[in-house]
Amino acid sequence: MTKVSLDLIQKLRDISGVGMMDCKKALIEADGDMDKAIELLRKKGAAVAEKRSGNATAEGLVHAYIHPGAQIGVMLEINCETDFVARTADIKQFAQDICMHIAALKPLYVSAAQVDAVYLEKERKFFKEQLLEQGKPEKMVDQIVDGKIQKLYADICLVDQKFVKNDQITVGDLLKDLIAKMGESIKITRFARFEIGA
Repeated sequence: MTKVSLDLIQKLRDISGVGMMDCKKALIEADGDMDKAIELLRKKGAAVAEKRSGNATAEGLVHAYIHPGAQIGVMLEINCETDFVARTADIKQFAQDICMHIAALKPLYVSAAQVDAVYLEKERKFFKEQLLEQGKPEKMVDQIVDGKIQKLYADICLVDQKFVKNDQITVGDLLKDLIAKMGESIKITRFARFEIGA
């Protein structure tokens, strides 16, 4: 069994925000490799998120953010399982970060499931016509269109966007990490973005 130093465990805890025992287990499993340990924790977070996704989220908070200069504002609703988790500094910091992200990157929807079907069909039709005009083989067009739709989601859906403070992860990844840390289902339910003159 690989021995890992307390300093290394603490460093991983500072990076991930996950408990000391989970950090120690991840570092042992990764033979002391910090990057591998982070990836293991991220996978564990995704598994916890999947397991807890069906749990009722009747508690939560509404967070408001006004961008410096008072020209842009965001309101965000986050739901979780308990009022205890809703009051934690972690959730409040997450809400603040997500509001700042929304102010900067202007998503239109929380997730792909919320994208308007009429809008999506219009975009799909536009991409298809564009590709056919470019002379792309018809049997490849649908596959290329699917790829373009995925890219569209990454532009307009909050959870699919690269996180504004760390473009190595998406907002969805950040949410899964928070779910793993807090140990309960957490959902970004809705948001509203206001901008003067927009």
